Amino acid sequence: MIEKLSEHGCFGGVQGFYQHASAEIGLPMRFSVFRPQRAVAGEKLPVLFYLAGLTCTEETFMTKGGAQRLAAELGLILVSPDTSPRGAGIAGESDSWDFGVGAGFYLDATQAPWSKHYRMYSYVVNELRQAVLDEFSGDAQRIGIFGHSMGGHGALTLALRNPGVYRSVSAFAPIAAPSQCPWGHKAFGNYLGADQSAWLQYDASELMKGLRTPYPQGILIDQGLSDKFLAEQLLPEQFELACKQAKQPLTVRRHAGYDHGYYFISTFMEDHLRFHHGILAD
Repeated sequence: MIEKLSEHGCFGGVQGFYQHASAEIGLPMRFSVFRPQRAVAGEKLPVLFYLAGLTCTEETFMTKGGAQRLAAELGLILVSPDTSPRGAGIAGESDSWDFGVGAGFYLDATQAPWSKHYRMYSYVVNELRQAVLDEFSGDAQRIGIFGHSMGGHGALTLALRNPGVYRSVSAFAPIAAPSQCPWGHKAFGNYLGADQSAWLQYDASELMKGLRTPYPQGILIDQGLSDKFLAEQLLPEQFELACKQAKQPLTVRRHAGYDHGYYFISTFMEDHLRFHHGILAD
């Protein structure tokens, strides 16, 4: 059962914030949904999932991304989950900004004590998706996914592992090769264990190497060149090489003067919404 926390009129539609008891997570999970007026009236519309980055919540994208106006115009339902379980009661889960609470990395943890609740991969791909289709007039045949930083990593990996679920994928400044960067080493080592071969199933660059043109209509990535995390943590060049090997059409746009935050994201949000709409509208 989905509990309505708040709803707000927004560009002719409804911006809502919700909570439900998650079977996958084993705890209450919050998420947000923007429905254009046509979806409020019951018409099935394309759904675009947005996965936020480290320290963010289900509110971050909806309040900072600037996406609702164009989503209303294009007829896109927007969905954003929280970035991790809350209230798991695991010792140390709130000690670091880049691990634990607010940093679920969109994977299913296999190592205790994280494995009991930290199951964001299955939650987003299965449980939340079905809830949106059942309750918010989403079209199961027209689903796209995008995200930022840790959420860009999530969007790419979820899409590459589930091309039959997601028809379109893009990202802002994604952690493109997490098995090769400090953020990934910290998260994967704790959530998945010391065997680094187990990490590769959540590494977009490694996943792409085993595929052949999974998204023939292309993948879009935007990256700011003033992003302080670019050289050490994000590694987009690794994903570019993997896409070349897999013959995957990829557009990586690099922007001088833009950093890692939502001023950058909101600047190029329209391009991403139109990119997804161009694929999902059919």
